[in-house]
Amino acid sequence: MIENTQEQTKLAGQSAEQELKLKTYFVDLASERVGGETLSCSDDFFAEMENLLKTGRGIFIDDKYTERGKWMDGWESRRSYGRDNGREFDWCIIRLGISGVIRGFDIDTNYFRGNAPQTVSVEACVSSQQPNEDTVWHTVLDKSEVAAHSQNIFEISNSQSCTHVRLNMFPDGGIARLRVYGEADVNWEQFVDGELIDLASIKNGAKALLVSDMFFSDKNNLIMPGRGKDMGDGWETKRRRDPGPDWSIVKLAAQGSVEKVIIDTCHFKGNFPDTFKLEGINSESDNFNDANAELDWQTLIPQTKLHAHREHLFISEIVANKLQTFTHVKLSIYPDGGISRMRVFGKRK
Repeated sequence: MIENTQEQTKLAGQSAEQELKLKTYFVDLASERVGGETLSCSDDFFAEMENLLKTGRGIFIDDKYTERGKWMDGWESRRSYGRDNGREFDWCIIRLGISGVIRGFDIDTNYFRGNAPQTVSVEACVSSQQPNEDTVWHTVLDKSEVAAHSQNIFEISNSQSCTHVRLNMFPDGGIARLRVYGEADVNWEQFVDGELIDLASIKNGAKALLVSDMFFSDKNNLIMPGRGKDMGDGWETKRRRDPGPDWSIVKLAAQGSVEKVIIDTCHFKGNFPDTFKLEGINSESDNFNDANAELDWQTLIPQTKLHAHREHLFISEIVANKLQTFTHVKLSIYPDGGISRMRVFGKRK
């Protein structure tokens, strides 16, 4: 029994490392926050397919039941295996909020202890409309075993861009959450020549690469669509006991000019930064881990006062230098605090 526990701990540690790698270098293309949507499924008798793309991990409420049985925070089909009218497997089709190249999956069976599937697979396709019986699917994750009440992390080697995925589970059961990690594949033909584009938008392919601290909330919140829904839906650091600053480095969706900037402190009323600074750089590398490296960061907006719960718009000669283009920006906040959103509008080179 002790050896088994040690092995489970080792596997959990490996999964945590894989998850951190995927979350660090890639974004969740299927998240409901970026427009991901469950379109159809074979069966969701016990728990609705829409739960798959919710934020966070699934929860469990001990004494909560519905007229169909135990309430579960995930997608759960009725029992099928071994029955005359049984299905060979269950499936759910998801439209990605961001079309892109898939690099890995987190298929989370949290709290599905006695009702998790035995194995899963994932297929993908490219479609401008809702997939139908004529859709051609290609397998991106072969049939693989999953553990109950666990994050099942799969890294894959894939070079094809896709718009939809089909999650299959064998023979039936429940899955709490699905994360589809990858890189955005942006169709720049959908933009008008000369259009100002939010180059810091996660939907356009921007990525939050590195931050000094994200104690209270995730670094990618800074570049999510829309305004933050609450104080947890932003980038917030813990309280510093020195002058700071805290900082976040964002890789822009494309190399381009920086002509208009919005810094939004929505919901941050008692914990917004006192001041901020924005810098830009043109770099072929995404490696900014060397703290001692002397990098040619150029000031786009000098250290400037911020206010609580407000959108701050900046258009100036410093920002709108159309002769210069940048690949990355660095947002510094003094001494610490929370920023809901950052928008960096410019023209793609």
